[in-house]
Amino acid sequence: MINAEWLYWLCGLLFLACAVFVARAQENPKRVGSAIFWALIGVSFFYSTFVVKKTAPAWPLGLAVLATAALAGFRAMGDSKIRTTLEAQREKLADRFGSRLLLLALVIPAVAVLVAMVVAKVHVGGKLLLADGTATLTGLGAGSLVAVGIAMLVLRRAPAEVAGARLTPAVPLGEGSRLLQAIGWAAILPQMLATLGVLFDKAGVGKAVGKVTNAVLPHGWLLGAVIIYCVGMALFTLIMGNAFAAFPVMTAAIGWPVLVQQFHGNPAAVFAIGMLAGFCGTLCTPMAANFNIVPAVLLEMKDKYGPIKAQLPTAVPLLACNIAIMYLVAF
Repeated sequence: MINAEWLYWLCGLLFLACAVFVARAQENPKRVGSAIFWALIGVSFFYSTFVVKKTAPAWPLGLAVLATAALAGFRAMGDSKIRTTLEAQREKLADRFGSRLLLLALVIPAVAVLVAMVVAKVHVGGKLLLADGTATLTGLGAGSLVAVGIAMLVLRRAPAEVAGARLTPAVPLGEGSRLLQAIGWAAILPQMLATLGVLFDKAGVGKAVGKVTNAVLPHGWLLGAVIIYCVGMALFTLIMGNAFAAFPVMTAAIGWPVLVQQFHGNPAAVFAIGMLAGFCGTLCTPMAANFNIVPAVLLEMKDKYGPIKAQLPTAVPLLACNIAIMYLVAF
């Protein structure tokens, strides 16, 4: 049986590779802090396996989280110039392949769907080949590896006029590390916010919100419950920066007890559309720094809130559409 641990370990290797690349960048005066930051994250992916299996204590992970927060908060990280291919090589490849390069990105969802719909049903020795609940992650990881492999074959050499353009296995690692460096600490913001959502739920925030909702929501009013759930997902996402953080709170408050148990909604439809409603809030908040602030910095936009302003006209009607879709198809 194949579980998802291999993918977590692979992610850990990528972060450790980034730490090595950063540590070797002599021109970065903050390379030590940056290398420690990425190394802590990489090691955490490996160590978490043993925490889940309850063969190791969890408190070192807590210390790692505090250390990474301190490194980012005290600006101990700096951008390192990671050497991969030359700009001339990339320009020649872009001119040669053009928009066909986008097909490589489509390999990832294609393989993920194949794994989820076909491989997930394969039995070996009377047992499922993939562990329960891991088909999506396994498909995503397998799709990423297949996409990298195909890209290496297709782009194995640039046109002849570009010397030294042969790709090596170090190039994908270097490019991935360069992208992580450009995003910085915001790369792990979704995971941190999702953890915050779980903590809020464990603290009883969801139950408290549920009590308030039940006090003001007329009994048996389905449309009102749908509106409160979807709008609540968007508002909590605005505050917390990520729909994964809002999901445990609003699902414990309204999603499960009201929409599923009371109105007998389809759980898959309710929760999937609820997440989409939450993402409408993601489009409107600077708290979602990895989505809205980092792109503005990478694109050197004059207005760092430019992406949010551009997304607002889409987010509001999209939220209304999600409310309508949930009301019409989930019950």
